[in-house]
Amino acid sequence: DAGSSVEEMEFNWDEYLEDTGATAAPHGSFKHVDTSLQNGFAPGMKLEVAVKSDQNTYWVATIITTCGQLLLLRYDGYGEDRKADFWCDILTADLHPIGWCEQNKKVLKVPEGIKDKIPDQEEFLQRVLKGACSAPANLLEGLHRGKNPLDLIAPGSRLELQSIRDSLEAWIVNVVENVGGRLKLRYEGLEDLDKFDLWLFYLDPFLHQVGWAAQHGYSLQPPSAIRSLRSEADWQEILKKVKEEEEESSVPTDLFKDKPVIGVHSFSEGMKLEAVDPMAPFVISPATVLKVYNDKYFLIEIDDLRGERASGQRYVCHVNSAGIFPVQWSLKNGLHLSPPPGYPGQDFDWADYLKQCGAEAAPQSCFPSLPSDHGFKENMKLEAVNPVDPEEVCIATVTKLKDSYLWLQLEGSKKPVPECIVSVESMNIFPVGWCETNGYQLRPPRKAIVNKQKKIAVVQPEKQILSSRTVHDGLKNQELNSSDSVVINGKYCCPKIYFNHRCFSGPYLNKGRIAELPQSVGPGNCVLVLKEVLTLLINAAYKPSRVLRELQLDEEAAWHGHGETLKAKYKGKSYRATVEVVRTADRVADFCRKTCIKLECCPNLFGPQMVLDKCSENCSVLTKTKYTHYYGKRKNKRIGRPPGGHSNLEVAMKKPNKRRKRRKHFFVHKKKRSSASVDNTPAGSPQGSGAEEEDDQDESELSHSLAQDRDKRKRKLRTFSFSDDENKPPSPKDIKMEVAEKLQLDSNPLEWSVADVVRFLKSTDCAPLARIFLDQEIDGQALLLLTLPTVQECMDLKLGPAIKLCHHIERVKLAFYQQFAN
Repeated sequence: DAGSSVEEMEFNWDEYLEDTGATAAPHGSFKHVDTSLQNGFAPGMKLEVAVKSDQNTYWVATIITTCGQLLLLRYDGYGEDRKADFWCDILTADLHPIGWCEQNKKVLKVPEGIKDKIPDQEEFLQRVLKGACSAPANLLEGLHRGKNPLDLIAPGSRLELQSIRDSLEAWIVNVVENVGGRLKLRYEGLEDLDKFDLWLFYLDPFLHQVGWAAQHGYSLQPPSAIRSLRSEADWQEILKKVKEEEEESSVPTDLFKDKPVIGVHSFSEGMKLEAVDPMAPFVISPATVLKVYNDKYFLIEIDDLRGERASGQRYVCHVNSAGIFPVQWSLKNGLHLSPPPGYPGQDFDWADYLKQCGAEAAPQSCFPSLPSDHGFKENMKLEAVNPVDPEEVCIATVTKLKDSYLWLQLEGSKKPVPECIVSVESMNIFPVGWCETNGYQLRPPRKAIVNKQKKIAVVQPEKQILSSRTVHDGLKNQELNSSDSVVINGKYCCPKIYFNHRCFSGPYLNKGRIAELPQSVGPGNCVLVLKEVLTLLINAAYKPSRVLRELQLDEEAAWHGHGETLKAKYKGKSYRATVEVVRTADRVADFCRKTCIKLECCPNLFGPQMVLDKCSENCSVLTKTKYTHYYGKRKNKRIGRPPGGHSNLEVAMKKPNKRRKRRKHFFVHKKKRSSASVDNTPAGSPQGSGAEEEDDQDESELSHSLAQDRDKRKRKLRTFSFSDDENKPPSPKDIKMEVAEKLQLDSNPLEWSVADVVRFLKSTDCAPLARIFLDQEIDGQALLLLTLPTVQECMDLKLGPAIKLCHHIERVKLAFYQQFAN
């Protein structure tokens, strides 16, 4: 249509899911992604650890749990006693693999706390170390210490790649880029020539550590596609150089322990089947087993009945290869089978075709069954590689499901792509948010905007109908000052808004970023100018989302202005809130001053008056106390959700039943400041910049919320062994007993409501954190997903309180696995 255009918007998955009414494919459906997130350490592994009381001696310890680079350890000999459990940072603690002490002449000595329990040290060590699994040495020592195993596949690392086109040969590839385990690979010898680069996930069955080919009797030969680029002598010289540098560019073999194991196939040459070409997975076609290499690999060729066959239709397969099906599979699943090029007519019949070719169909027993409990459903969203351009990762929608295969419609690709056919176990599909998590550009959807007008954010006087010398009807040739306001065609105009960079910027705004703002904005339409001013302030904050929360519309207050939706981005998350702005110029000065007071900065930081040499508030020599106490004094109100409803500040991830990486709600609250508080922080100091702590709301509201939850659920209140009173925190004596004793639960944590979680926390020494769990609507399912990094980031807790909280969460997890996991 005339006037229509395509606009690429800033993409946010949560807004997109909300707008489309779609759901994200469950994270657990992407097993290769889950594998890539493992840190290499697992509960039950053993290692040798320096004894705290005597750093010159060591003792064997077992890993209880892991949290990022932290390990929870227990010295062997304590049995089930958790009192002596301790956390260690892999990067700083004195940790070593089993056998290190013997190799380095160090002393293994029983710690004092369990000396009486182990009369014979040698006999005890022989017993506990028999068949034990040692923590990986490469992750405890040297340059690799503390790193995620996946990070060891760094740019410059070398691997071997089997040819997937027409042979069993392999060649060396260099890692150019590692995006969350998805590797951009370049053949050795091509240097800066990226024409033949390819992308593969590190667990791909055809990708191996250097030395694999020699171990399995395969030759190292460059693929036929690049062989002519250099002479045979050059290739041999390159191979020699690789072998000399093998040790420094090698990748630990442990990385490949989770690769799928290739089983034995039962295909024979000449068998017919149905197949999807992995290079163009858009149609299902008849295919032939062209060659059998050995009991693991065979060569497939897509059938082509023309005299001159098209190239690129052959590829090596194994028994678990995706996209190979028995004859008649398409017909049985109501799918279209694309006849071979050159086939007479469009109505393909397998019986006639087999008779015509004199071939037999591959029996059903040749095809292993794939999982059916994959979790994918139609209309689910995910992220998927564009098979035509593997550089692109696009938004994908599941349009169809047949057995263990998905039909995906890609959105936002540079060139239109037909629906792709992929296996549910494909390593080219990823959960929602994977690209953002790994810092890779996701191709956003394109949105058609009809009659879209160009939006000018900062309106310059000469580009506006209203300028410093306005010519219009009765105002022709009338001189106007920048602070004047006039009405033209019934529309209000506001004056310039100045940013006075020298003024005190308060605890929320970054003084350096304020200094980078333009000197002024406007004049122009009041709503547009003020919206631009507030957007600039939000972007100049230490925590943009916090400033947005301070500015959001108070639903309990009288609304005299115009509601505008503003956005903020912080730590990769997007936030939205409705903010009130005034419509008329006569209210602009008061609006700016009140907004400054909300942000606890100098009332003259921005407004229609330019501050020249000296601010009338004399803010440069005052502390921020004046603004946080006197100007900033406001009624005690709930900043998060208003009673009986939801805040209009919406964090993108607001559906509590969806699994999200780095889940973060923004309903956290600020401590009430006493009127007697004194703050000597100099003006402009970043101290207190957006600190988010507990709310000053009284406990009665919490009790009321818990009572509402009980009424809503209409079932018997759960009781726990740790407390009889749901609202009364236990005494310190009770807490001590609770920590020391094994937790027994009377109900399944997966079924806990938010109120149940809050009651549990109030019974522990982490009771002050219950407020956050209530506001962020963390129920039992969410509680079981929390880890130390998540708690630290999403709740802004220091390491000590975060570890203490995680200790209780781990107790619930342990009790869950012991009592309810089956």
